[in-house]
Amino acid sequence: MNDDSTIVAISTPAGRGAIAMIRASGKHAVTVASKIFLSKKSRKSIAEAQGFTLHFGDLIIDSEIIDEVLLTVFRAPHSYTGEDMVEITCHGSTYIQQCIVEALIGAGCRVAEPGEFTLRAFLNGRIDLSQAEAVADLIASTSKSAHRIAIQQMRGGFSKKIEQLRQRLVDFASLIELELDFSDEDVEFADRKQFLALLDEIGTELSWLIESFRLGNVLKHGIPVAIVGKPNVGKSTLLNALLNEERAIVSEIPGTTRDAIEDIITIQGVAFRFIDTAGLRQSQDSIENIGIQRTHEKMNQASIILYVFDINEITPIELSETIDELKETYSQPEKQIILIGNKIDQLIEMPQEFGKLIEHEIIFISAKRKENINLIIDSLISMVQSIDMGGDSLVSNVRHLQALIQAKQAIDAVQEGLEQHISTDLVSPDLRQALHYLGSITGQVTTDEILGNIFSKFCIGK
Repeated sequence: MNDDSTIVAISTPAGRGAIAMIRASGKHAVTVASKIFLSKKSRKSIAEAQGFTLHFGDLIIDSEIIDEVLLTVFRAPHSYTGEDMVEITCHGSTYIQQCIVEALIGAGCRVAEPGEFTLRAFLNGRIDLSQAEAVADLIASTSKSAHRIAIQQMRGGFSKKIEQLRQRLVDFASLIELELDFSDEDVEFADRKQFLALLDEIGTELSWLIESFRLGNVLKHGIPVAIVGKPNVGKSTLLNALLNEERAIVSEIPGTTRDAIEDIITIQGVAFRFIDTAGLRQSQDSIENIGIQRTHEKMNQASIILYVFDINEITPIELSETIDELKETYSQPEKQIILIGNKIDQLIEMPQEFGKLIEHEIIFISAKRKENINLIIDSLISMVQSIDMGGDSLVSNVRHLQALIQAKQAIDAVQEGLEQHISTDLVSPDLRQALHYLGSITGQVTTDEILGNIFSKFCIGK
């Protein structure tokens, strides 16, 4: 997928700004740039400039000065791509940017494909495939938690974990393959008890990584928080209060919300995806019933459920029954339920009977007056902070998840084969499959189709 051409692209977002940056990479990058750049200090060509040097000068095209720019020179292999590279920082005029790109193309460059700079970094051994994917995640991160996952993976924490698992498996796999060469002599080089113990350890590690995707995915895309309850209890008003804007229509008419309304806000570096849902009730309205069905779907998908009730319209007995029903229906250990008693502004005094429900977390608020909304936010943050983030090995990429699941299935097949004393030649293919899937995560084993699919999603210039 790589070639010897020198590529060029604008690496800053489209549009006008104070400054912009154009990148060129390839063995002729510095030579090509020297054709249109003249240093103000030495008035000499930069064709022989050393790496990690910064030059201030004029960008000259057809004897006309287009801009005063800063040009940074990187020499292979000490650059992002592992090739000779130049980065030209110019003023942000779209006209200037286009002139520079066209001049570099005229001098011998070609326009880079999406993600081609990072693809070359991978092909030249600067980063592995999972680190390359983390670059895209880092660019797309919109919260501290998403940034943290991406930066850990880009620094190689996840890659090291996968490589350690794969290397431990390779050591035994080599002995298994050696046995195949001596199959006529019926010898065993790999201790079966040790091998089974190793497979058990690796299987446990893979199961943990697979399970960590549930957390990694929600931290990456925003923790889904479903706001549910009966009609007209103030769900939409609460959503507006949390977002601090009129995002949802508020009406005294029950059943106003027919479909789920979603919006994301970042609180203390964590993205929360709040979902306002249709009220839970029996209805003869077919459209409203579709909305109620979607409410149940969102409750199943949510990591946190905010169950809102009108404190003036519910008895402690009814609330207790609702709590039991929620626990029975949504009993997953990773799902959290927070009870929200709304409309305290309409209360004359707090009913004493609610004290009997002290073992449950109930936050009493007035969504209309935005009273105690901060207590909900504090509770959400507290829940996130109590979660084990999994160090450097949290899985957040769907491709990685699929490879881990396939590797685990292959490991299970090997383990089952050994326990049933199946011959080495029948166990060996599953072992190779496990190594293949683990290797595909970091790019030790890959195809042009996989690479094309991954890097096509990158922005041009990265």
